[in-house]
Amino acid sequence: MTFKEQIKQGIPSELPEMPVYDSSINRAPKRKEILTTEEKKLALKNALRYFDKKHHEVLLPEFAKELEDYGRIYMYRFRPTYKMYARDIKEYPGKSEQAKSIMLMIQNNLDYAVAQHPHELITYGGNGAVFSNWAQYLLTMKYLSEMTDKQTLTMYSGHPMGLFPSHKDAPRVVVTNGMVIPNYSQPDDWERMNALGVSQYGQMTAGSYMYIGPQGIVHGTTITVLNGFRKIKKEPKGNLFVTAGLGGMSGAQPKAGNIAGCITVCAEVNPKITQIRLEQGWIDEKITDLDELVARVKSAKENKETVSIAYLGNIVEVWEKFDEANVHIDLGSDQTSLHNPWAGGYYPVDISFDDANEMMANEPELFKEKVQETLRRHAKAINKHTAKGTYFFDYGNAFLLEASRAGADVMAENPTIGREFKYPSYVQDIMGPMCFDYGFGPFRWVCTSGDPKDLAKTDAIACKVLEKIKKNSPEEIQQQMADNIQWIKGAQENKLVVGSQARILYADAEGRMKIAEAFNKAIKKGKIGNVVLGRDHHDVSGTDSPYRETSNIYDGSRYTADMAIHNVIGDSFRGATWVSIHNGGGVGWGEVINGGFGMLLDGSKDASRRLKSMLFWDVNNGISRRSWARNEGAVFAIKRAMKAEKKLKVTVPNLVDDALLDNV
Repeated sequence: MTFKEQIKQGIPSELPEMPVYDSSINRAPKRKEILTTEEKKLALKNALRYFDKKHHEVLLPEFAKELEDYGRIYMYRFRPTYKMYARDIKEYPGKSEQAKSIMLMIQNNLDYAVAQHPHELITYGGNGAVFSNWAQYLLTMKYLSEMTDKQTLTMYSGHPMGLFPSHKDAPRVVVTNGMVIPNYSQPDDWERMNALGVSQYGQMTAGSYMYIGPQGIVHGTTITVLNGFRKIKKEPKGNLFVTAGLGGMSGAQPKAGNIAGCITVCAEVNPKITQIRLEQGWIDEKITDLDELVARVKSAKENKETVSIAYLGNIVEVWEKFDEANVHIDLGSDQTSLHNPWAGGYYPVDISFDDANEMMANEPELFKEKVQETLRRHAKAINKHTAKGTYFFDYGNAFLLEASRAGADVMAENPTIGREFKYPSYVQDIMGPMCFDYGFGPFRWVCTSGDPKDLAKTDAIACKVLEKIKKNSPEEIQQQMADNIQWIKGAQENKLVVGSQARILYADAEGRMKIAEAFNKAIKKGKIGNVVLGRDHHDVSGTDSPYRETSNIYDGSRYTADMAIHNVIGDSFRGATWVSIHNGGGVGWGEVINGGFGMLLDGSKDASRRLKSMLFWDVNNGISRRSWARNEGAVFAIKRAMKAEKKLKVTVPNLVDDALLDNV
């Protein structure tokens, strides 16, 4: 069968052969056993409902073994034999160009070069899934191949509920992931529901088909590192940034450090992912010995090098060794997946990677105890360095939250509203006031032709647009504009592409709309192929997350999620090609609500109309909320937006003199 025929087939009528288990692929760890005997039967019934009754007798023991061996039913038998990657959009079958663009993005999320655990349909973060099983993938791709521009596919946590009649301006796909009742949003609730096959953790851009590999966070990380050094009034050159994690998102850190121009040491316990990042060029060197690491860092400091070094081992060892060896750390953070601390997101010190995985599956309570011991030790080592002048920030991975739950010394001596920890979230000190409040966030695009020449052309178009905008931009955003122009000019030489021909660029509403319109015109003239627009959920408006994206909201509303819900509803009727809303994100199940979108540009007048309407809302919804919270930059930004768009009228806060409250 051809590729197109396999897509259109969906779930095959006859059982395919069972593929050989490939241990060379980075595999998801075994999930802990959480289901009762009756629940296991229910999980099997839930899985078998995808298949003709005539196959149940064969599939039942097979799925039961998967559930026993892995804690999940992945349906490995149905994993496609064709190569998984983002093809030229012309290679996909279908009646709708918009639907084809979604197929392309789904396959990009599952590309072996992109996905963390591709055979388990997990893109990043240890549990950020595109689907829960391969039947869902096959059925979804079939629906998309049949869809017209007057239908909408509804996705319930990886399950394609079906195609429904709609209209050309409706989203082609509406995605929800993990949208459970609030009282059932604890980690064990996810484990149970995911094992049953009824809910999944979509992370941010995994379950919304908008992940573009580590590049997706490189730009934001570069800006964070640059502004972190600006905050402590140091040049990056020859100075040290220490962090952890080389997974799907955290893998961006060493590359960002190189672009910023500092020395980066990033610890990672997983040998396979460390080797992958080395081969991809996302790290320069790999070191396995602590004494060698100390000597190498001292040499790099002395010679003012720009270099990224992966330490294959536990990050706690690095913090402790650098304290003992008196190696000064200028910036410190952590980007291990602590939203997922008990299932592979963070590993205990002094235990091998393989032994830890064994303990995680078979002795989960002991594993949890060891993780919490490690968190306390981790925080203690960080505190020693900050006492010497290190600037440490939480990278929005729930490090401080989980450390506090473990009883680590991370709480502020004099907590205030929104500032209960010793150390700030990077959004509180860096990204919030410097970027999000002004509307700057991770705008991204994908060239559906798969042609690197198209990507180079879009880079040039975006740069030209930004340089023109910068000439008339107010002083308040000149630094942001300059950083973005510098970024896009260096994008090609930094070899950021993994998987699809994609780019990310921090831009505000004006920048996003003008860049998108310039792309649409270029498509109409035949200069480039069609382009998919999107963004990270980690943005101005898409995410309500009290310990990350909205951690610099100090009016008491940071635990509310009105903004994210309004965002996805507004994007839906303003022209997005697909929309998504998730529980979980990058900080943990029950800790965040986040939404995203995708939009196909095809050179048409409809695309031009949609992009202007949707992108304006997608940013200014968030600026409005941040302005109402009395964030100074956001008040400036929303007033500027109202001046530019006369139809926009936003409630602006009246500021209160704090002296009036002193005697209350």
